[in-house]
Amino acid sequence: MNFLSTIQLVFRTLRARKGRSFLTILGIVIGVAGVIIIISLGAGAQSLVLGQITKLGSNLLSVQPGKSNEKGPPAQAFGIVVTTLTNSDAEAIRMSGAVPHAVAVNAVVHGTAGVTWGSQNIDTNFTATDANYPDVISISMQEGQFFDQTQGQGAANVVVLGSTVANELFGQSGVDPIGQVIKVKNSSVAETGGVPLRVIGVIAPRGTSFFQDQDDQIFLPLAIGQGQLLGIHYVQMINIKVDSAANVNQTVSDVTTLLKQRHHILRDADVDFTVRNIADAISVLTTITDALSLFLTAMAGIALLVGGIGILNIMLVTVAERTREVGLRKAMGATNKNIRNQFLLEAGALTTFGGLLGIVVGVIVSYLIALLMQHLGYDWSFVISLWSIVLAVGVSVGTGVIFGSYPAFKAAKLDPIEALRYE
Repeated sequence: MNFLSTIQLVFRTLRARKGRSFLTILGIVIGVAGVIIIISLGAGAQSLVLGQITKLGSNLLSVQPGKSNEKGPPAQAFGIVVTTLTNSDAEAIRMSGAVPHAVAVNAVVHGTAGVTWGSQNIDTNFTATDANYPDVISISMQEGQFFDQTQGQGAANVVVLGSTVANELFGQSGVDPIGQVIKVKNSSVAETGGVPLRVIGVIAPRGTSFFQDQDDQIFLPLAIGQGQLLGIHYVQMINIKVDSAANVNQTVSDVTTLLKQRHHILRDADVDFTVRNIADAISVLTTITDALSLFLTAMAGIALLVGGIGILNIMLVTVAERTREVGLRKAMGATNKNIRNQFLLEAGALTTFGGLLGIVVGVIVSYLIALLMQHLGYDWSFVISLWSIVLAVGVSVGTGVIFGSYPAFKAAKLDPIEALRYE
């Protein structure tokens, strides 16, 4: 019996058992598509994270209150309030000369607030900062201007709107936001009417960064955010722009030394702040996405394993059902090799077809997910790596060969006389 005849026999056999063949192929399709989709999602997530580096820049530092280890988050990430970082620390970094590579520094506090204009009332986020914010975080104005140093230091009642907030408040009425007075209220404000603030600018759309709409917020002077909205005297973060990425590590050391002196800290164990390189923080996120992708790929691999076990069971049942057929073929001259090859080819055909179909399904689903994420405003890339396809198909075909071998060798060893007597 030649190889071509064996192939023809294999496909006739599979067509004769369409339902069983379909269920076997389905398990392989799910496993292969799962591997491709998960690896594609991991690559897309990494492209999103790397896109944030491009937006923020690799020469940014953040100083946050509370000590953390090198790779862990600062204390405030766990809800611990640390009040030792102040605006005067930001001024010292900016003015002392002890941090020569810092070209721009700004202090920040964040919060949520209700904003009212006329009959419009929305909830949004606020960023209270100083006039140096545009120098640290690159922004462009759609209209008007950001508040200057005099307005910031004098706690002038002014506000700059993100484009989303401007559209929600003034879009329907068609009123120019510049010069309008809005009222901003936080739950900690004792005054029931809120703080009146005059709109002096609207920031051009910035999109989404780290899963947050950067346009759904307002910007106001630091003193107003601290005193009238949050009722605090400390800052939640100090951002530092370094003149060059090559000087980031030196600047981290300079800032650490300066703040230890200002906070009268003699031992590293007593440090009450964290100086973090933005690029390093992104690197931690990338490590997390890698680990998550690996874990989920392993889960998809288990699906392939389950599919392989299904092949083993189905092939064993097939051998049992076709025992008399095997005996008849052997009696007519088929060798053990012919029988073994037939059953191996059946298992290989199922997994190969399932693998190819899984590739198609995996690529289509990955593409649809990428389109959805891009539609939601995320910088998500559609990435299909060749090695993920090779891995998925290689594992699926290998699964078919491995799990199909035992039934194939079992069929090949059947005694033709006993097989013909099998009921």
